Amino acid sequence: MKKLFNVILFFIAGISAAQLPETDLWLFKLKAENKKLILGEGKNITGRKGYDNQPFFTPDGKSILYVSIREDNQADVYRYDLGKQQASRLTKTKESEYSPNYTPDGKSISCVVVEGDSTQRLWLYNLDGSVKKCYNEGIDSIGYYSWLTNDTLLYYKLTEPHSLRMYIETGKADKWLCNSPGRAFKHVEGNNFLYGIKDSVSVQYRYYEPVLRKSTEYANHKSKSEDFVWNKTYGLVKSEGVQILRFNALDKKWEVLFDFTSAGIKKITRFAFDPKNKNIVIVDNN
Repeated sequence: MKKLFNVILFFIAGISAAQLPETDLWLFKLKAENKKLILGEGKNITGRKGYDNQPFFTPDGKSILYVSIREDNQADVYRYDLGKQQASRLTKTKESEYSPNYTPDGKSISCVVVEGDSTQRLWLYNLDGSVKKCYNEGIDSIGYYSWLTNDTLLYYKLTEPHSLRMYIETGKADKWLCNSPGRAFKHVEGNNFLYGIKDSVSVQYRYYEPVLRKSTEYANHKSKSEDFVWNKTYGLVKSEGVQILRFNALDKKWEVLFDFTSAGIKKITRFAFDPKNKNIVIVDNN
């Protein structure tokens, strides 16, 4: 049976593995009208009792990778084909896989893996789900991660205090960036990225330029919700309750981009856009 070590830190603070929330993936179509995205019809693409979470669109926008925990308490990566409207199991190992993503070169799938001794490292898989290799055995206690380039990885380290770090393969440099980071940190342009620093009441979003080693405040939001993405059209976008908000960088104000109240969504905990803004997938926490 796959271990769920550190699941309290990894996913939902204060909840045991046996109490993981009921989560579903909903897929909504998007259409552009008058230079705005309009929310179209939605569909529950998992529709079962249990944990389905951490969605990621493949680079071609034709599939969604996500984590599913089934009756045996094993965490595996599944692939949902948008054209066929079918899900299939992708990884089949003795370990637990989380946070599926594509490497920047598109040649591998990366996952945080809970190994047999409870170590959490980043592993690479072939596109068919077969195991390729451990990314770097010297980097452990990984909770979350994000690629900047094939050579540069951002990751959330679970040791105390929790910290955000940047690993550069060339030179094997492992750099500390901050303590108390949010679970999301996203590539913006070049090697620049956004990350969040959280406290008990708010999240401060900061823009980091590695070349200048410069961090500046980009936005702030009084909320405990940590999830956000960077959208090439709409910039900084975050979830809040049943809404998706965007930060208007010109007016320095948050605006409602989508409201899912009428769809019966209870609480959005994660979301992702496809590469062409034709679809959005959200995680509904039941």
